[in-house]
Amino acid sequence: TNSAKTIPLHEIYKPTGQRVHHQNVVDDEAIDREDIVKGYEYEKGEYVTLEPEEIQNLKIPSSKTLEITQFVNVGEIDPIYFERPYYVVPQDNKSEDAFIVIRDALRKNGKYGLGQLVIGGRERLCALKACGSGMMLETMRYRDEIRKADAYFDEISDSGPDKEQLALAGQLIKQKSAKFNPTKYHDHYREALQELIDSKIEHRQPNIEKEEKPRGKVVNLMDALKKSLNQKEQKAKPKKTKAKTSAKKKTKTKAKRRAA
Repeated sequence: TNSAKTIPLHEIYKPTGQRVHHQNVVDDEAIDREDIVKGYEYEKGEYVTLEPEEIQNLKIPSSKTLEITQFVNVGEIDPIYFERPYYVVPQDNKSEDAFIVIRDALRKNGKYGLGQLVIGGRERLCALKACGSGMMLETMRYRDEIRKADAYFDEISDSGPDKEQLALAGQLIKQKSAKFNPTKYHDHYREALQELIDSKIEHRQPNIEKEEKPRGKVVNLMDALKKSLNQKEQKAKPKKTKAKTSAKKKTKTKAKRRAA
């Protein structure tokens, strides 16, 4: 991902315009960064401290090598498990041939290679797949990291939807369906924030589009769907051309001549 696209904002002391800096303190006394270590609170206010070397020297099989232990079909894994993507490239020219074999084998068979690897001080479940002329490794969440949905969905009725409403919704989905084009979407908030910053630097009024007023609460889904579909159908109907009007005039002209 490209974190450079995120606009960094700092905390500023308003009376002087100076940046706020945070200090490492214990009981209001400043301490050195080198004296800070990781700790686990096993009781309220009681910690087990861990030295950086102790954490670094933990011996686990996946610390430096990704061992592929299983292959699964691409599309079989629920997207909720995926966390962050990384591009994978050959380590050097000598390993490029083996890299290409693995890449093309994964692509041809439509598979993910699953394994575990230490990234950022944590052992992560990883999925490896072909990506262009290289490969992509996606870190994944473990099952116990994902909350069960039952607690959130238990108040939702299990009864089926109204058939007519479902048919209308399906019709609307078909009309709105298209191939995914990521260039159609952009971060409106980031653009508006950048315009606000630029206007302050240039001492001018920001050129920010006003947000549309809400159209009111939709009470009846059926009415809303019908209205939307009717609007689509009206736009889709071909307009009457002048050719038909001209044809009528010609008919009237011929009729007059015959009468004469």
